[in-house]
Amino acid sequence: MASVLVPSEVVETTINHFTELDASGDKRTMTRMAKRLGKEQPALLQYAATFRDKHGDSVGEAAVFYSTLVWAMYDENVGRCPRLTNANIASAEVELETAIKKIDGIGDKPVHERVSEELVTRQPNIYAKLQELIEEDVREDAMTLETAELIYPPTQVILEAFDAAISGRRPGVAIGPIVKAAKVGRNEPCPCGSGKKFKRCCG
Repeated sequence: MASVLVPSEVVETTINHFTELDASGDKRTMTRMAKRLGKEQPALLQYAATFRDKHGDSVGEAAVFYSTLVWAMYDENVGRCPRLTNANIASAEVELETAIKKIDGIGDKPVHERVSEELVTRQPNIYAKLQELIEEDVREDAMTLETAELIYPPTQVILEAFDAAISGRRPGVAIGPIVKAAKVGRNEPCPCGSGKKFKRCCG
């Protein structure tokens, strides 16, 4: 199956949303997003957390941020991403490692250029933005070169995992739509079965 291309407009919209959210310091929206991510993508968070356990808080925070950014781009594009599984992420790791090993002298390139064109062609707009952000973070000392080297590969793994799950190459777990309970009108019979109007009973 072919990849579902994330357009550059969606990538930019997502980045703008994150920038505005960061600038506003809106804790409520940030908390809501974190809760949703925790509920819908626990395997993603567990995977990113392994980098905190191995390399410390700053690396872990960067891994979580970039993984969340990738999720948000896909989520903006498809409405609701499938839930990644540990198996899906492990397969994406193997795919990335295999693709990277084919490239001679990749370790000599700047961190943001350590990509496989084979994988970039699936999602060129996301890769272009990630390369721009990684390069900018390192250049402006928002992130050390060592941190960038540690978190760029897992960021690409999450990108590949979502691409595979959405395109059906390696399915994730579908997340159904959120169904809200029907609202009971004030003058309708109370759903508790009392026979009274809702406004005179449980309402």
